[in-house]
Amino acid sequence: MTLRIAATIPAYQAAPSVGEVVRGTLRFVPEVLVVDDGSTDATAEEAGRAGARVISFPRNRGKGAALSAAFADLFGRGYDAVITLDADGQHLPEEIPKLLQAAEEQEGDLVLGIRDHLFGKMSGVRRASNRLSSKAISFAAGQHLSDIQTGFRFYSRRLVETVGFPEARFEAESAVVVRAARRGFKVVTVPVRLGFADGRTTSHYRPLLDSLRIAGAVTRARLEMLGWARSS
Repeated sequence: MTLRIAATIPAYQAAPSVGEVVRGTLRFVPEVLVVDDGSTDATAEEAGRAGARVISFPRNRGKGAALSAAFADLFGRGYDAVITLDADGQHLPEEIPKLLQAAEEQEGDLVLGIRDHLFGKMSGVRRASNRLSSKAISFAAGQHLSDIQTGFRFYSRRLVETVGFPEARFEAESAVVVRAARRGFKVVTVPVRLGFADGRTTSHYRPLLDSLRIAGAVTRARLEMLGWARSS
């Protein structure tokens, strides 16, 4: 059976880059949905001009909320899976076939486009943060995954509809890995190339606050899965 695949790009203040990402992504999937997360620049206009369908939030709600809205929309339209990629150009659309191939050949419900082979090109702080967080979240998930912070992913409809996507900000992407692995979904990884390795200048990630959010969300997800295991 041929899966119906769409892509979504959560975007905030990404007017200079989002159009190129949309155009590149449309070479590989029939529909791109950009969720403009309360931008005050021309993000929505540039995305629409490039061929994306656009949902705009009146205020910034966070990456998790943007992805949740995209999943509800796209799965509601009958798509079987969704590719997620960032709006800043770090994730290269031409790498999408690698995620699709891994999903098909390894029967993955969640495919992570990993960057650990490029950690050496990142700043020391960012490299250490990625490695430490990946180790901690791998422990909570019960599966070793070398790069959990990547936002370049394949999500199956079955996964999202089963485990949900409740967190509002960056922590959502970490918590869903724990829920997926602990519920027995196939989580696989594939190395990908990047447009640039260190995204500090374009990222809206707040190291202290968002790291604390991630730690809390991962802990809650693990406890939630312990309760699910006892009751099943």
